Amino acid sequence: MSVLARYLMKSILAHVFMVMLVLLSLSTLYLFIDQQDDIGVGTYTTSDAFMYVALSLPQYAFDMLPIAALIGALLALGNLARSMELVVIRTAGVSTARIGAWVFAAGVVLMASTWVIGEYVAPPMTQYAKQLKTFAKFKDYSIAANRGAWAKDGETVISVQRQNAGNTFGGVYVFKFSPQRQLLSIGRADTAKVENDNTWQLSNYRESKIEADRVVPTTQAAVSLATRLSPEFLGLATIEPDALSVSGLLTYIEHMRANSLDAWAFRTAFWVRIARTVAVAIIVVLAVPFAFGPMRSTGTGARTVVGIIMGVTFFLGAKMVEGAGEVFNLTPWFVAWLPTALLALITSIAVARVR
Repeated sequence: MSVLARYLMKSILAHVFMVMLVLLSLSTLYLFIDQQDDIGVGTYTTSDAFMYVALSLPQYAFDMLPIAALIGALLALGNLARSMELVVIRTAGVSTARIGAWVFAAGVVLMASTWVIGEYVAPPMTQYAKQLKTFAKFKDYSIAANRGAWAKDGETVISVQRQNAGNTFGGVYVFKFSPQRQLLSIGRADTAKVENDNTWQLSNYRESKIEADRVVPTTQAAVSLATRLSPEFLGLATIEPDALSVSGLLTYIEHMRANSLDAWAFRTAFWVRIARTVAVAIIVVLAVPFAFGPMRSTGTGARTVVGIIMGVTFFLGAKMVEGAGEVFNLTPWFVAWLPTALLALITSIAVARVR
């Protein structure tokens, strides 16, 4: 690798690092302010809030790396253009395509960093942060989880197989025990909706009451169950696609296939994770035509605003495609790769038009 290539790559990586520090600083402030209402609930203290914020930052870094990469590349190449260093490089016989290749190499480094954060750092730390906060706020309850949630509230044990929305659960089992730990009844509801006062509205509830010499089955269309368990607490153990690593997604997809369950959301999350990581290397190259084109003489503020606009547009566009894919039941890999493919096409055309 030539000296010019290393110099260009170091400049881009340094600017991306500085942008990421700024974005994470703002995220830290936002997250800590957001924790103020929860401080004092249960045993959740200010130090717990600081720990929760620190553990949540890797996930924010993973989500913001594409935007930070674009802004950093715009700043780095813009500064080189304003100081005439890019002109000198071009005069030395270096083509735009070669400069784009060097920028892409820096993008590959950022892509690898994104992969490491998203695969090995963010998922376990995010899960631990969630556990830390929930167990501090709900210290009187106990919970265990693997592929679903098992929670104990007094003499009642509730098992949740999946979480359909923030306060709606599916595949709910209710086990009621006596103070002497004797099983009194077993019930199952197809779905359960948790009201604001933590009252559970169970639909299509089938219960088997265990008496001394017999089991009495009953069926009710709707049943109310009073409990202190909240959606936030039970949501600790339900599986969310965004909280899993790629290897975890693969494992869970196989689990759902083996049990004849719909794995569309998890298959989409798997391909989105890969496509979005690859997009980091591509989006950096998008800064090249701006360095030689309309933003060559603009200031740092203008380049930052443009980078934010383009990064947010890509992010929101990807989210819109994912939402449309869920509504129209599109193929997961198509939903995931369409935004990245469009980004690659636009970047290629823009770089090719640079003189």
